[in-house]
Amino acid sequence: MTFQEFLNVAFSPVNTVLTVLLGLSVIYWLFTILTGLDIDVGIHSDLDTDIDVPDGHFHTPDHDSSAWMHFLKFLNLDIVPVSYFLTLSLLITWLGSFYLNYFIPLPTWAGILILFPLMIAGMLLTKIILKPLNPFFKEINHKGELSYAFLGREGRLKSTIHNDKIGMMEVFIGSDPITLMVRSKDGSKLEHGVRVMIVDEEPEKRIYYVQRSMRY
Repeated sequence: MTFQEFLNVAFSPVNTVLTVLLGLSVIYWLFTILTGLDIDVGIHSDLDTDIDVPDGHFHTPDHDSSAWMHFLKFLNLDIVPVSYFLTLSLLITWLGSFYLNYFIPLPTWAGILILFPLMIAGMLLTKIILKPLNPFFKEINHKGELSYAFLGREGRLKSTIHNDKIGMMEVFIGSDPITLMVRSKDGSKLEHGVRVMIVDEEPEKRIYYVQRSMRY
């Protein structure tokens, strides 16, 4: 394969988006390694919808949250950092699409359709590949700490929560950012970015209850 052939396949109509995303992922990891900083690439919407996408985590409506959490746990996303999971899934999907289109040239519409099963296969392979590292991820994510260690800690919400809606908040242990699943303690609406305090917990579900902090 010549370099020109590589560019032709990598930036074909089917692979261009994947190639650009993979390039951005490489830049992200290089920046993280060189600076030690983590970029918050969470998606937040001010629209009043039933689906939140805070900090790369998806939350479905309350009546379906249990099923969705089971799906996230199936992929080990309650343990594995989303950035690791998405990067490896993207790489596997890109490799599959790249070599498929190189060895078996397909019409653009067919190549795009095949991306969906490739993405699913990429997520499943990523789960298998990262599974041996779960104990390590538990440590670096402080999952092994006693749950009551978070009580009284303050942080900022990564999504808007109200009633029984589950969202995410970020707290710091030392210099390490930790993302937790949270609910409003009294059901009142707490906006994205508001500083809150953890006042209660559900240890088995790893859900923490928060209220607005006295410090804004």
